[in-house]
Parts: sequence; C-alpha cells; structure tokens
Amino acid sequence: MFKPMLVSGLTLDPLTNSPIVILKEVDGERTLPIWIGLLEATAIASELEGIKFSRPMTHDLLKTIIDSIDIEINKVEVCDLRNNTYYASIYLTHKGKQISIDARPSDALALSLRVDAPIFVDEEVIEKSKQIDLTTAPEDKTEQGKKWQDILEKLDPEDFGKYKM
Repeated sequence: MFKPMLVSGLTLDPLTNSPIVILKEVDGERTLPIWIGLLEATAIASELEGIKFSRPMTHDLLKTIIDSIDIEINKVEVCDLRNNTYYASIYLTHKGKQISIDARPSDALALSLRVDAPIFVDEEVIEKSKQIDLTTAPEDKTEQGKKWQDILEKLDPEDFGKYKM
C-alpha cells in the first residue's frame, strides 16, 4: 500500500553534513528521511523557496520539455529500498499512454515539486527505512541504528531550518 507524503523539509546529517530530504505523511505523523546529494538538495531547496535562476536548472528544463510535448506527470512513488538505496518511479501520461520511468528519489521529488504531482511512498519502504544501517563500524551497528531511529522519530518540522514547508 502506498501512503501519500509531502516534502516536509531539508536538513543536514550532523555526522556527515550530507543533505537529507524529509518526507512526511499527509494523514499521519511518520516521516521518511532520504539522504541525497548537494546538487539534488539545491534543486529541491530552490523550488521550496521559490528561487528562480537566470538560466534553467536541469529539473526546470525537464519541466519545460514535459510541458512543451504535452506530458502529464501523474505522481511519483518512492517504491523500494535495497542495500540502503532508495528507488523511485515517475508515472506520466503521454498521448493517452501510461508510462513509468525509473528515477532517483531526489530527482523524482524535485520534479514533483515543479509540476505539483503527488508523492507516494510504499509502506514497505517506510518499514525498511527503520532498519537502515547508518554506520560503518560493524561493532556499533545496532546501537547506532537505534540512536538514529530515535533521532529521526523525534524530528519536528521546526528542526529543519529555513527549508521547511
């Protein structure tokens, strides 16, 4: 079953300074953190903040192409989590044909924000995310994983800094 979610905000991993996009259930309290790259975080943050650049960024260019050839983005789904890697699909319609395209979650989310497409996350992904191993030291995996789970479950939208929605 897929749960509707929204981009709640962006934050930084305090250990690695890697950007994290936070998805939050539309009709619930659960959140899903997805570690992303700096460029992808910039693409998401610029859309959240309404920042326009003098030249089109990649996701803005893609939106322009989509609009010009009459494609409708119906939804994006974060559909799997394997080996600590999230997977997403973009669902679109072109000339009456339904098409599914594999995408990185960060790209799917950046595009969904630009076209106002709904975001869904597979319930299994939410459950698997609670078990992600965030450590590199084998002897600390269990304790560190529990620590991160506690931190992420207690996150409040106010903790996300200037990129909260």
